[in-house]
Amino acid sequence: MNSCEIFSQADELVKHSGGRNAKKIAEMLGIRIYYRSDFTNLLGMYTYQWKHRMIFISDRLGDELEQMVLAHEIGHDQRHRSLAAQTGLQEFSLFRMNNSRIEYEANAFAAHLLLDNDEVYSYARQGYDVVQTASAMNSDVNLILIKIQEMMKLGYEMNIPFETDSRFFRKIRR
Repeated sequence: MNSCEIFSQADELVKHSGGRNAKKIAEMLGIRIYYRSDFTNLLGMYTYQWKHRMIFISDRLGDELEQMVLAHEIGHDQRHRSLAAQTGLQEFSLFRMNNSRIEYEANAFAAHLLLDNDEVYSYARQGYDVVQTASAMNSDVNLILIKIQEMMKLGYEMNIPFETDSRFFRKIRR
């Protein structure tokens, strides 16, 4: 996994779209979003079939969680579409942890897409902890922790007070 490459991909999309709205970014990329009322434990999933890029997402998510799920699935589109193209029917979901590198990359991509480095760094320099930063940025603590881990890989001097739970999406129930 190349943290610089993941950051660059996400940052380029933010610049090109003019913002961090995951739904607008998906639409700009030509990814179709389908809302599903029959998802019970699944928050969302990405698939690539017949040269169509699609995200299926639960229609019961709040705005904050919807943005996180969409950003995660956009990460699969940008980082793992070739894996889906190999079979034509492969699906990725937030809960499939049999290949944790793939899920971590999608989480890192979502963190870069939704969270600005300078803003996160500013909160850290002001003495905010991860919970306070997450609250101030209207985000999930685990996404903030992943962002900080990634920023450290990019050369930022920051400390993480505890380990991230890279499977945090698995624990969310709606």
